[in-house]
Amino acid sequence: MKIFEELKARGLLAQLTDEEEIRELINNGKATFYIGFDPTADSLHVGHFMALCLMKRLQEAGNRPIALLGGGTGMVGDPSGRSDMRTMMTTEIIDQNCECFKRQMSRFIDFSEGKALMVNNAEWLRDLNYIEFLREVGPHFSVNRMLAAECYKQRMEKGLSFLEFNYMIMQSYDFLALYERYGCNMQFGGDDQWSNMLGGTELIRRKLGKDAYAMTITLLLNSEGKKMGKTQKGAVWLDPNKTSPFEFYQYWRNVSDADVLKCLRMLTFLPVEQIDEMSDWEGSRLNEAKEILAYELTKLVHGDEEAGKSQESARALFAGGNAADMPASRLTETDFSEGRIDILSVLVKSGLTASRSEARRAVEQGGVTVEGEKVTDIRVSYAPEQFEGDGLVVRRGKKNFKRVTL
Repeated sequence: MKIFEELKARGLLAQLTDEEEIRELINNGKATFYIGFDPTADSLHVGHFMALCLMKRLQEAGNRPIALLGGGTGMVGDPSGRSDMRTMMTTEIIDQNCECFKRQMSRFIDFSEGKALMVNNAEWLRDLNYIEFLREVGPHFSVNRMLAAECYKQRMEKGLSFLEFNYMIMQSYDFLALYERYGCNMQFGGDDQWSNMLGGTELIRRKLGKDAYAMTITLLLNSEGKKMGKTQKGAVWLDPNKTSPFEFYQYWRNVSDADVLKCLRMLTFLPVEQIDEMSDWEGSRLNEAKEILAYELTKLVHGDEEAGKSQESARALFAGGNAADMPASRLTETDFSEGRIDILSVLVKSGLTASRSEARRAVEQGGVTVEGEKVTDIRVSYAPEQFEGDGLVVRRGKKNFKRVTL
């Protein structure tokens, strides 16, 4: 199966402007393509994961990826899918975040000579002369069409700032700059980016003439992938200091039954045929598929050793044993009052609940265990020596747990 057909079989392609030309280019390793990453945090999260995996797949098929860091567009902020304006960041924070992205991307993409490029759009956006930019790019955009674009609809309800209104033009200009500087002939992005991406394709063709060769592809679930990066407790990061390998493993181990095969197809590098064989798995075999998903993705992000340790810890925990590599939380002597700490404080200090009232409800509803024993009395307390050594495994519900130590 060639790469274009594989991407289709995995459910990764949604909309294309020039399907036959795109098929020809990527199947023959002739595409130079880009995907953009705005540095809104100091780590990539699982919402970026699909894009990184896609870049890796296409590179292994001989194509050349460009990872575009949004040092320029990040100063404006993408309004797509948002009901409010993003918090504006300083250039220092944006540049620091870009450096963090570079380190993480290198786990997925080979940036050695000629294999791939990492480019920052700050190179051409931050020093633009506004009048010259308007004259060069402005005539190629219709305000009426821009206002009708999907990426602006949600923001229009509460008010779209002129700052954000410029984002589509800036992203379109990125494609033009990459086309002229690096011969970039293709762009990939999420289905929520379709309007912005079409703007780039049309800009190249209008400005450079009908012979200009630029194409667009969107990923089927990338906007859903952005939501995938969020949990009730916040984002699931690729940085092990923000989300431990064990927590990362557990995130994928706990995907819904309906999503496990979809995630295996889109995110792992297992053969499509092997994944298709799992389509009739049920019950315990479906849990086995989730273990395979969690292991494969943890291996991609954190390596074989961490994936193996996380899997062993998860199995030990759910078998009623002690998991050595689960997420941990530390108490200090100041957390104890008169030599004791109550269960509500343990839950709050460990981050398993956000408040004492939430902790109280969890205990009273029978959702809290300590070392496998259910705690139903909010007055239960513990001495410092009980948290020494390996500490105590505290669990709230089926999926949230911490090893609490002193």
